[in-house]
Amino acid sequence: MATLDADALRERARTLGFTRVRFASIPEPAPGLEHYDAFLRRGHHASMEWMRRGRNARANPAALVPSGRAAVALGIEYGGCRPPDPGGLTGQVARYAWGRDYHNVVGKRVRKLVKALAKEGVRAYGGVDSRPLIERAWAEAAGLAYVGRNCCAIVPGQGSWLFLAVILVDAQLPADPPLPGLSRHCGSCRRCLDSCPTDAFVDSGQLDARRCIAYWTIEHRGTIDADLGSIFGRWVFGCDVCQEVCPHNHAPRTDIEAAFQPLPGRAWLDLEWILDTAPEALEAELQGSPLRRPGAQGLKRNAALVLGNMGDPAARGALLRASRGRDPVVSEQARLALDRIG
Repeated sequence: MATLDADALRERARTLGFTRVRFASIPEPAPGLEHYDAFLRRGHHASMEWMRRGRNARANPAALVPSGRAAVALGIEYGGCRPPDPGGLTGQVARYAWGRDYHNVVGKRVRKLVKALAKEGVRAYGGVDSRPLIERAWAEAAGLAYVGRNCCAIVPGQGSWLFLAVILVDAQLPADPPLPGLSRHCGSCRRCLDSCPTDAFVDSGQLDARRCIAYWTIEHRGTIDADLGSIFGRWVFGCDVCQEVCPHNHAPRTDIEAAFQPLPGRAWLDLEWILDTAPEALEAELQGSPLRRPGAQGLKRNAALVLGNMGDPAARGALLRASRGRDPVVSEQARLALDRIG
């Protein structure tokens, strides 16, 4: 089994841009599995069947790194202050999508660290969000953060605007102690649960994606029910409400690295532009952005939904054009929006 210098590894990770680096031993089964299984059992994953398909790999770290001994939990801050509301026919975007796609930016750094470890004879498996790892559970096990009532990884007093990554290694590392948990740092606070526009939290630490704005505007395919969608307000991509109200996020950081700073027109999307732009041109314009996740169809559907919620007659022209388009999902959502405007 290879050996690793913990201090040298921390420094190498920080050189790559990771601002938080903590270590955990690898238990059997993996951390967070009990909660994950309950999430699947209740059907709270909605249509995201990839979560069920990847369950066994998440449960068994040995399948990812045979003879794995330790996990490296990594974090990078994002967020910052939301640019002023420009008004007009615009929709809100969740903070994580204001800049470049974190899968690309953070994933590249993870791959560099894995390659560096391989040169030292250390087998490693790393990922950021798209690999079968429960990142927030590993972050909690390593004491990088604790998991709050809103299911987000929270650094006490500093907030939850964090991109997380995990690397499993077949080398020994000194485990960092976990933080005191939810009862210590959340106390009796329920702001996240009570502020959710769609009541997506079934209970503390239990999110039902079937009522989550982020799920519907990013992961769901097809039209969105008009009654449920009417609660979304101006959220056109994702939702930050349960984080915005959290006391630990009382002072958004201003020293966010350039890759995650808001690009022009990305914190607030021009909804008419989205509807009127050809799908290929829209996806090309959003190259390298998380906003491409729902595809042109999903973004146009969301734009139509939000325009209906706003009820501004000025949106009729764009919605009429969309309602006559070839995409059945977009045209149906546009018709529902026109019905709301009247």
